[in-house]
Amino acid sequence: MLTILHTADLHLGHISRQLDAETARKLARARLGAVDTILGLAQQYDVRAVICAGDIFDSPQPEQDWWRGLAAAFTRNTGWHCPVILLPGNHDPLILESVFERGHAFRRALPPWVHVVDRDDFELELGPDAVLYAKPCRSSAGADDPALALPDRMAGDERVRIGVVHGSAFDLPGCQTNFPIARDATRQRGLDYLAIGDWHGFRVMPENGAAPMVYPGAPEPTNFKEPDAGHVAIVNFRGRGVAPRIRKERVARWTWRDETVNNIIELRKLATEDLSTTILRLHLHLTASIEENDEIAGILRSLAGTLASHGRAAALVVDSKRLRIEASPAESNFEDAPDTIREVADALKEQATGSEKARRALVVLCRMLNEVR
Repeated sequence: MLTILHTADLHLGHISRQLDAETARKLARARLGAVDTILGLAQQYDVRAVICAGDIFDSPQPEQDWWRGLAAAFTRNTGWHCPVILLPGNHDPLILESVFERGHAFRRALPPWVHVVDRDDFELELGPDAVLYAKPCRSSAGADDPALALPDRMAGDERVRIGVVHGSAFDLPGCQTNFPIARDATRQRGLDYLAIGDWHGFRVMPENGAAPMVYPGAPEPTNFKEPDAGHVAIVNFRGRGVAPRIRKERVARWTWRDETVNNIIELRKLATEDLSTTILRLHLHLTASIEENDEIAGILRSLAGTLASHGRAAALVVDSKRLRIEASPAESNFEDAPDTIREVADALKEQATGSEKARRALVVLCRMLNEVR
């Protein structure tokens, strides 16, 4: 049985702008750390090849730390010589002075079993029963189908044929298709499997197809809008024309989670969860009393952390645009207040239904009075 590991979209060197600088650097390092996890899985499953289908780096000229770090991850695997195929994608295309050019120091640092796809007619035999074809991206955008540029199956060729490209195999509403891939590309080119990169979530098209096109997704998510990211594909082939078995293996250390809470009970429950490896974006869609708002502030401090304590969440992004603070009946009782304060409060109450500024001023007045009490 032929087994391969298919990954893509590591985006080494990507620094998230949605997070604070320290957390962004921590997640960037985690993407490089995922390489060790991937190579460990490859050894565990005794794969015949590791395919990295594009966007290994976030740019064609990444900083030295990233390409040296990747080369070091490969060279640490002494005594193991499974072929690793690196395909330039649209983020790290094969252009002048690219990290993938033959004269670059990155290429010289790679062990001989790591193969860079630096030709449009790249071909690599994976033993007598399988062959791999690949075509690199040579620009950041294009309208040509890279899969249809792969060679067709010749008469009498009974080998398992694997294609490797980077592009868009389906349309997303409102998005321009980049390097479009025909949905029947495997049939047109006589392939048994098309390994694709670009989409950051795990996707198989068609499900249980005899010759599927597969996105393994990004091994480490890069933002909150990447459903089903964080995996690689372990693919078992039993022969030409037989649907391969595809196993989704999680490799991500971090989880990006978009959560909306509609009341303080939901927030309290969320705060009890183990969020130590979660990048949490929290939308507060609720109305709270002054006392509840103080509790909310305390929960957010515990999730985010302080100078003196670690946060319960790995990182926290808060959207409070729809958090509304309203004083409870007890908090807005001004009967024991001085006459001037009662007059101001009555005036603000009359205006509060039509004025957000008046409502907020009333809340501040209630808070001040409660603190005095």
